[in-house]
Amino acid sequence: MLAAQAVAAQQPATPVPLDGIVAIVNDVPITRYDLRDAVLAKIQRREADEPKDSAAAAALQKEVLDEMIQDELLIQLAKDLKITISDADISPQVDAQVRDTRSRFPSEAEFRSELLKASLGTPEDYRKFLMDQYRRQITRQRVIQKLTQDGKIVPVSVSDAEIAAEFDKAKEFLPKKPPTVTFKQIVIAPQPTPAAKAAAKAKADSVLAQLKNGADFEKIAKRESMDLETKETGGDIGWIRRGTQLPEFERWLFGSPFQAAVPPGQMSPVFETPFGFHIVRVDRAQGAAEVKAHQILITAKIDSADIERTRKLADSVAVLLRSGVPFDTLAKKYHDYAGREETSILTPFWRDSLPVTYQEGFAGKKPGDVVAFQIAGSAKRPDVPKFVVAQLLTVDEGGDRTLAEMREAVRSDLAQRGGIRRYIDSIKKRSFVQVMLDDDATANSKAKAPRQ
Repeated sequence: MLAAQAVAAQQPATPVPLDGIVAIVNDVPITRYDLRDAVLAKIQRREADEPKDSAAAAALQKEVLDEMIQDELLIQLAKDLKITISDADISPQVDAQVRDTRSRFPSEAEFRSELLKASLGTPEDYRKFLMDQYRRQITRQRVIQKLTQDGKIVPVSVSDAEIAAEFDKAKEFLPKKPPTVTFKQIVIAPQPTPAAKAAAKAKADSVLAQLKNGADFEKIAKRESMDLETKETGGDIGWIRRGTQLPEFERWLFGSPFQAAVPPGQMSPVFETPFGFHIVRVDRAQGAAEVKAHQILITAKIDSADIERTRKLADSVAVLLRSGVPFDTLAKKYHDYAGREETSILTPFWRDSLPVTYQEGFAGKKPGDVVAFQIAGSAKRPDVPKFVVAQLLTVDEGGDRTLAEMREAVRSDLAQRGGIRRYIDSIKKRSFVQVMLDDDATANSKAKAPRQ
């Protein structure tokens, strides 16, 4: 953002009269300086080409000035609509922008120097500038939202020809489409041996015995619990809503037709879930849908042999999937549903947003390919990796966007903009708008009756 402002703040080749007025919207002037800034910012944002001749420059100036007049009329409506934007509404965004801009410079001195070069003054001046920019932007958005809700801005009909023309005009400024993939996956988690499970169960029984003999639950949780997410807080899992946990866990928190819930102030016996062996203490309940609780989790040991066994299992599952065994059959048998791992990523996923293990696993693969690779463990067991068997469904290498992909987005944008423009044309009839863009102000100005 600072780069765009620096471009806008550069001195032009010929002097620009800062008090020169190019338009008046009711009682608000738009200066040549304002217009120059807006044109340069539009070019910097790659929303328009830099004009190659005077005719193109004049056309771009007129286009930008029309947009500025429209924005000013919308912002002036905020008072009538009782829309106000407080400092508290925009300060978090502004502060984040200031921090982001400052972080791009090695030192505070260089940051301040660059602000001065861009004619943005001190950091305090820069913040005030951003406050004004964000306030106008959000005011405009809320005015449009309110007018749309009230039925005063109605999207217009748009033809296929208009959509195609708009796409042709904008396509060179559109960001490139990132490479994406969609895939199905079976995530396989290593499982402990029966002996390891028996040892964990014996440990949990021993902990429960200590608790029944009066040991402090929170102290025992901090010492013995293997749930890294709650260990440091003494096993506090906070408020739990029905339907958010594993069924085996919820049976003790909320009860079932065959089992009563643990009453507030009481502890459960040792019970098992796919995560390990639990002891739960219910602290409070709000009706039958929410409880506050603490837990102690004892997990079974998983060693390198268990992990290697799971690696080989993942390779075998990949072979079965390649041979034609239905994905759903394999997922039902092997997928880590208990760990809430996703199975089908059917919305295109940006490749560079995937974990590195996925990026490496999918490198050079094509639709239909099946791959197996190791991924990181869960938050509860970060020391225990899991294994993925994935089948790529689509592979899009990205690049230029097409009209087919953008048709509905362009249609929606044109329809909304057309509705706004039509509404602006209606309020101009009760507004004063005078345009003095060219030297011949008489030939290039337009006045409306003052707003009543």
